[in-house]
Amino acid sequence: MNTKADLLKELRIDRGAPPPPRRRRWLPYAIGAAVLALLAALLLPRLGAAPEVRTAVAAAIEPGGASASVLDASGYVVARRTATVSAKITGRVLEVMIEEGQRVEEGEVLATLDPLDADAQRALSASQLAAARSQLAGVRARLDQAVAEAARLETLVGRQLVSRSQYDQAVAQRDALRAEMATAQRNAEVAQDQLAISDIGVDNTVVRAPFAGIVTAKAAQPGEIVSPLSAGGGFTRTGIGTIVDMESLEVEVDVGEAYIGRVTPKMPVEATLNAYPDWKIPAEVIAIIPAADRGKATVRVRIAIKVRDPRIVPDMGARVSFLQPPSAAGEDAPQGVRVPANAVVEREGAQVAFVVEDGRAAQRAVETGADLAGDRQVLSGVAAGETVVLDPPPTLADGARVRVAAPAADAGPAP
Repeated sequence: MNTKADLLKELRIDRGAPPPPRRRRWLPYAIGAAVLALLAALLLPRLGAAPEVRTAVAAAIEPGGASASVLDASGYVVARRTATVSAKITGRVLEVMIEEGQRVEEGEVLATLDPLDADAQRALSASQLAAARSQLAGVRARLDQAVAEAARLETLVGRQLVSRSQYDQAVAQRDALRAEMATAQRNAEVAQDQLAISDIGVDNTVVRAPFAGIVTAKAAQPGEIVSPLSAGGGFTRTGIGTIVDMESLEVEVDVGEAYIGRVTPKMPVEATLNAYPDWKIPAEVIAIIPAADRGKATVRVRIAIKVRDPRIVPDMGARVSFLQPPSAAGEDAPQGVRVPANAVVEREGAQVAFVVEDGRAAQRAVETGADLAGDRQVLSGVAAGETVVLDPPPTLADGARVRVAAPAADAGPAP
């Protein structure tokens, strides 16, 4: 019995005893996750995806090669020879023979006006000339008769066969016909001149090109009234079209008064059109206009374009770089290397460039020289043939890994 009682006591649950400790299985996982997070925080900046950068190759500057840019300015392409062609007379347009973009030669017919009035005036002048010539022929016939009569009476009066008064009357008649003959001749000449003027009037109904060029605007249509003056208000055209001589294209820029001293006639210039930023056009200074703009404090400079190309059209925007003449640059000028201007940046007050070496960007302190028409002269810090980073991001550090996106084949302006 005692044994059963003892067994029953052993089966009784002790409510006051502490529960047995549980095994914490999640602790190793938590520790592992913390270690992985710490490793990721330390290694991801170095092992993460490298930034993609654009690059260019630094090129050596040969003696006498590129000229330094002493001044940059902007302006527009203009034509020195342009004309809005109009008729000399007021008339109705009969036919227009031009279209925009068409090339015309000097003297080519552009349009014709209704010649009805001009033809009628010419016919009247021709009739007046014919009448004057007929009158001249009649006076000439009577003059011939009077001359013969006066000569015959002169012989008879010498023989005293006729009176002296008859002879004097014949002489007076002859002289009067001679004066009438001169008047008739003058009237015939006036009629001839009037006919020539009428011919000019007929010719004025034909509008011709004053010089060879390209038609840039067509202003009139058949049936409209054109006039060299603004007759009739807005219902009358004042021109047939506009012609531009493409051989006379040049660039006009406004240079600040403070920098005009750097510009001289015949100075070499490199022009770049806004429409074609990668196209460098050789040019030179034609003249410096001897007048300043008081409002803008600028002086206008004319620049001749040495290349004729159909891509160059009037009113295009252009940027120009006034280059230092080769003679002034000299053979002993610092050589260095030539890199795109956007490869040099400022870090902590110093100018630096990043050179790509074995997939990493190495920061180099550089000494820069002159501007070279969009590029930069680097005197020290970068050697010829090294690859430099274009537009390095502010977060790019020395020794950071980079991925080259599109390495340039030469040291030109940044794409």
